[in-house]
Amino acid sequence: MEKWNQTSKDFILLGLLPPNQTGLLLLLLIIFAFVLALVGNSGITVLIFLDPRLHTPMYFLLSQLSLMDLMYISTTVPKMIYNFLSGHNSISFLGCGVQMFFFINIACSEGLILASMAYDRFVAICHPLHYPVRMSKIMCLKMITGTWILGSIHSLAYTTYALHLPYCRSRAINHFLCEIPSMMPLVCMDTSIYEYMLFVSAVLFLLFPFLGITASYGRVLFAVFHMRSKEGRKKAFTTCSTHLTVVIFYYTPFVYTYLRPKSVRSPTEDKNLAVFYTILTPMLNPIVYSLRNKEVLGAMRRVWGMLSSRKK
Repeated sequence: MEKWNQTSKDFILLGLLPPNQTGLLLLLLIIFAFVLALVGNSGITVLIFLDPRLHTPMYFLLSQLSLMDLMYISTTVPKMIYNFLSGHNSISFLGCGVQMFFFINIACSEGLILASMAYDRFVAICHPLHYPVRMSKIMCLKMITGTWILGSIHSLAYTTYALHLPYCRSRAINHFLCEIPSMMPLVCMDTSIYEYMLFVSAVLFLLFPFLGITASYGRVLFAVFHMRSKEGRKKAFTTCSTHLTVVIFYYTPFVYTYLRPKSVRSPTEDKNLAVFYTILTPMLNPIVYSLRNKEVLGAMRRVWGMLSSRKK
């Protein structure tokens, strides 16, 4: 481990991987997941842009989810790979702040975009006649804009405050990214109020949207089971189950990390759980949406056919 320089403002990320062959093998798996996430999420974003049949509110929201996943994994993994291969685990004070800002911003925005997607499916299935009004392009644009603005404001406030705290005990962060809970033990002042505010914000940006998602899909599933058309029931159930899979992937590790008391958490647990929402979820989301969605698969074939015909 690098020695900590008392006069330096840089932080040291202790990382996730052991500096041996096992760590190298795990790093190769992480690089594979990173490439898969980049290709999958950028592919879905481009696909939605190119195919006019996917120019609907649901897929516009999905494109924002893919964009967020791209930013999410790009915020953490490249630095992790560089630190492991170079042997230098330091991250500058500014770099830590930038990483923290984007991490909090995307974490909050993604929860809100998932809630917007749940509302979209609720209106489409339970109130189909009102769908063109409730989920118009203007309303969809307002949802997307509001999601990014709320996430940015929230992130800027918490990042600014965190960077103004006095870090005088150590600069060694027992994590592979600058995440606020892992930085609090380094602060040489009482942070109980700040940590309480973190808990409140986790409730606002995690628990409340999750409750909204649960209520929306509960109503949707009730409506699906009472559909007379078997084909309509199957299509609605497939779409909703895809969304619910993504929601479970996203919320489970976040809730386990941020809504549990600090006394029952450990740095190792937090690091392992962070792998789910920083690496695995961005990798799995495009796979879930492409393999379980006939419209996306159809769009892939159409775009591929269009590109192939242009080459000829």
